[in-house]
Amino acid sequence: MRTPLRPLARILQARQEGLNPDMIERENLKLRHDVQREKARGRAQYRLVILCASFVMVFGAIGARMGLMAATEPVEPRTSAPGAEIIAQRADITDRNGRILATNMLTYALYAQPKLMVDPKGSARKLGEIFPELDAAALERRFTDGRSFVWVRKVLSPEQMQQVYDIGDPGLLFGPREMRLYPNGTLAAHVLGGASFGAEGVQSAEVIGTAGIEKALDARLRDPAQGNKPVTLSIDLTLQSTVEEVLAAGVGMLNARGAAAILMNARTGEVLALASLPTFDPNDRSSARTDKTAEPGDSPLFNRAVQGVYELGSTFKIFTVAQAMELGLVTPETMVDANAPLKWGRFKINEFDNKNYGPLLSVSDVIAKSSNVATANIALMIGGLRQQAFLKSLGFFEKTPVELVEASGSRPIIPQKWSDIVTITVGYGQGFASSPMNLATGYAAVANGGVLIKPTLLKREGPTTGVRVMSEKTARDSVKMLRRVVTEGTASLGDVPGYEVAGKTGTAEKPKKTGGYYKDRNINTFGAVFPASNPQYVLVVMMDEAVDTTLSEARRTAGWTAVPVAAEIIRRVAPLMGLRPTLEPPATDALTAASN
Repeated sequence: MRTPLRPLARILQARQEGLNPDMIERENLKLRHDVQREKARGRAQYRLVILCASFVMVFGAIGARMGLMAATEPVEPRTSAPGAEIIAQRADITDRNGRILATNMLTYALYAQPKLMVDPKGSARKLGEIFPELDAAALERRFTDGRSFVWVRKVLSPEQMQQVYDIGDPGLLFGPREMRLYPNGTLAAHVLGGASFGAEGVQSAEVIGTAGIEKALDARLRDPAQGNKPVTLSIDLTLQSTVEEVLAAGVGMLNARGAAAILMNARTGEVLALASLPTFDPNDRSSARTDKTAEPGDSPLFNRAVQGVYELGSTFKIFTVAQAMELGLVTPETMVDANAPLKWGRFKINEFDNKNYGPLLSVSDVIAKSSNVATANIALMIGGLRQQAFLKSLGFFEKTPVELVEASGSRPIIPQKWSDIVTITVGYGQGFASSPMNLATGYAAVANGGVLIKPTLLKREGPTTGVRVMSEKTARDSVKMLRRVVTEGTASLGDVPGYEVAGKTGTAEKPKKTGGYYKDRNINTFGAVFPASNPQYVLVVMMDEAVDTTLSEARRTAGWTAVPVAAEIIRRVAPLMGLRPTLEPPATDALTAASN
């Protein structure tokens, strides 16, 4: 109940006392206003407290969030929209000069919603005509068995898309997506490997690497934080094309089962070209699959330069001699027992064609003439333990050291027991299987002055460091011996005027699965270093079962097969790499033809 402004009792009392009754009303009105004012002030203070507390909470939350963001690692912001991971674009792959090796292309997939189709049977028949590889009858069954969704084709060309449009069935729908495109076809196929679709949706599809550099660097190529920055390889597209062209011609002329070639910068470890034959088109990798009963090494998908492990024959002799010189056991002029055959227990070591280079050969002549017996005696001087340690230092006991997913499963075949006879045979490249890439790495160490540098398929910037495995003098003397192999020895067909090619041939009989070796099946290898006076590049050419039939007698050695192919490669790529030929003075007794 509100207090009345003019209470009757106080009015009567005021009149009795002669006071003005209106003063009572004014007094009560003032008191009522004071009470209302105090209530209003209380409400205002309460609202101000609530407002201040709200401001403190809001700004506190903002400050806490800012502090949390400042304390965490920077991360590329990503949208949480469905399919964001699928839509993310895959980075391009380029050669060392920025030319595109792999990129993305917008295309469309074809799918069907049978419940929306007007003429399922007719559409199935017309799709079978557009895509001959599709079974029209099976497609018709899928359209009419009650399904609500059917994939028809994952990738369409613009012409095929127009033909499907012309069918006019509203149940045939298109979904946009990106596909991986290799504009150079088969060029550098074993380096790139290939890609396919991973997670798929109607509106997009994830592109993932399936082999080669695409799979080895899959996370890098798909990383949005890289801003679609292309991956730059060490490969030179022009050199790669030249190497593949010459190697393919050599395989055809020499009836080889397959071949591989590696061109490497000996000072940086960069692989400038890597080829393996037979090859395939990474745009259609599935078409290259062979019969499951065939040998895995015969598949076009098999990378002989990296996955293949072979006995590489006499190319290993330079490592045996280099180690002996490094240990101080011999010099290039030291005379070594070369009297053939060498009997060791129940084993007999012969020279090629049963020759005998004995009784003595200088170490330099051992390499030039490729003497098995003399190399075996040098290997025995070194001993098995030291031989193993040196080969390990060159990387021959490890998997192939390069950024290809196939390299991770490629390991050398090492004898379980390293007896004296194993020391002998490994000394000249038999009984120990390794990849051509391992061989190229070892030859690069000889060429660059004795430093082992890990090879790479990525373009390197700045100085390159490695581990010293031999002295500069040993490496320099080894290159001089390899030069004599070309000028005087088994690789005379490898001499390219002006480019001072040095190298070593290797002819190894292929082992049988049942034991022993084939007499008419060889792995022919040539490891080359050029130019010999200032070594910069290494080239390894390996040919599987190559044979020269230009004469009446078939010739199966590396000197007649791998060496001419390597010489032609060097003759073509050296000018492309900016190497100026060295003018060599003609012999004093040479004839010069002149005409007006």
